[in-house]
Amino acid sequence: MKFKLSESISVLERTPKVMKSLLEGLSDAWTAQNEGPETWSPYDVIGHLVHGEETDWLPRIKIILSTSENKTFDPYDRFAQFELSKGKSMQQLLDEFESLRQSNMKELRELNLTKEQLQMQGIHPELGPVTLSQVLSAWVVHDLGHIVQISRVMAKQYKDEVGPWPQYLTVLNS
Repeated sequence: MKFKLSESISVLERTPKVMKSLLEGLSDAWTAQNEGPETWSPYDVIGHLVHGEETDWLPRIKIILSTSENKTFDPYDRFAQFELSKGKSMQQLLDEFESLRQSNMKELRELNLTKEQLQMQGIHPELGPVTLSQVLSAWVVHDLGHIVQISRVMAKQYKDEVGPWPQYLTVLNS
């Protein structure tokens, strides 16, 4: 599938609804567990998504579209959520993510990006030159990856409870 802005937005605008539907009202037994040391719980992932809405995707798009000579992105702190989410409930994070994403989708639409703009480049601090369409594509895949991650982490909470089925439940083996 080739990049298409409208197709990307259709996924990006749904992610908060997917997360709310999956996580809202669940106990910490589902949302606070992870897969072991140095892994993330669903709570951590939602905090990460909130932080990304504030400091990653749209700010990088704005850097690419700016008239500045310097198109280098600020480094993104992939672990900032551990401090920034402290004291917040899952519901607060879900609501914050939904609100920020709605605002960001409105702003993205208002940019009325052209084919030429989608080919403009910024400089990722680790990856080097990237186009605006690559940033948008990565945003979509990032969302989908975290949906998979949350589902996998939750499924593994019942790994010992499914008896002989793990060989058929591939989510438990990844």
